[in-house]
Amino acid sequence: MLSKLVLIDMPATVLVGGFWGDEGKGKIVSHIAFSDKPKIIARGGVGPNAGHTVEAKGKKYGVRMVPSGFVYEDARLLIGAGVLVNPAVFLHEVETLGLSERMGVDKRCSIIEDIHIEEDKGDSHLKEKIGSTGTGCGPANRDRVMRVAKQAKDIGELGPFVTDVPLEINEAIDRDEMVLVEGSQGFGLSLFYGTYPYVTSKDTTASMMAADVGIGPTKIDEVIVVFKTFPTRVGSGPFPTEISQEEAEKLGIVEYGTVTGRRRRIGLWDGEYARYSAMINGATQIAITGIDKLDEECYGATKWDELTKRAKDFLERVEEDVRIPVTLISTGPGLEHIIDLRDNIIT
Repeated sequence: MLSKLVLIDMPATVLVGGFWGDEGKGKIVSHIAFSDKPKIIARGGVGPNAGHTVEAKGKKYGVRMVPSGFVYEDARLLIGAGVLVNPAVFLHEVETLGLSERMGVDKRCSIIEDIHIEEDKGDSHLKEKIGSTGTGCGPANRDRVMRVAKQAKDIGELGPFVTDVPLEINEAIDRDEMVLVEGSQGFGLSLFYGTYPYVTSKDTTASMMAADVGIGPTKIDEVIVVFKTFPTRVGSGPFPTEISQEEAEKLGIVEYGTVTGRRRRIGLWDGEYARYSAMINGATQIAITGIDKLDEECYGATKWDELTKRAKDFLERVEEDVRIPVTLISTGPGLEHIIDLRDNIIT
């Protein structure tokens, strides 16, 4: 029996998307990685049906399996048990990006097989109505639930990377080392809380990301929810503030999905939905991306005082809507294009 209770600062941060994905999470994760220097960057989420785009040192990377924080070279990189793994995609990214010495995959990750991909692409309900990415995630998650899926520990070529992710992460937290958990997709695509049935095949909230990598709720220090100035969505499903492609083009916003290459639907800021998303995710901080698309004069700004009145008014509106402080503001695609206000927050 413990003789006394010792309170320890648990340096674990979870970062998730607040709308329908494509919020720019990869950029924010990379900034936090270089700024806060985590010992471990872990990936939660669904699987390779989500892509993260990261721009660093003049290069642009699109990754589907490994954590987007890979650009920070001093971190151990892990994929949590809740994530589906396509061995071919995983091994290709590890080799291409030179991550073999840093990468780990939980032994309990379920495997996406060729049959899952074939079924995903051939299912008219998933492909035509729901707008599946065709990467096999839905059928693979179904097989996981039916207890017939293969696991990472069963795949020989994954052997060098197989590990116990929760054990590594919790031991790091116990040593007071920072752990950064990045989610995939966005709140609106959550199987539980999103715009069902136009959703992905599991929950995507911060609680799920923590469970995916084996962190209990008492060990989470911060939850950062990323919102886009102009929300976007790929594929079918409700989008209350959507504008026409013509209107989006007039605003200079034309975007394409990282995984599918499909043109993204564009919408206006939705404060009510953002507040609900922040509530369920348990947000402690908000990151906003794409402020330079609201006002191009803000491009590349690194200080609050460099923002225009229009941008400041918008950010103040975000805080009023969401009732959580905005601490990170992305002003362009590069890692250097960011305003970090976290030191201004009193805890």
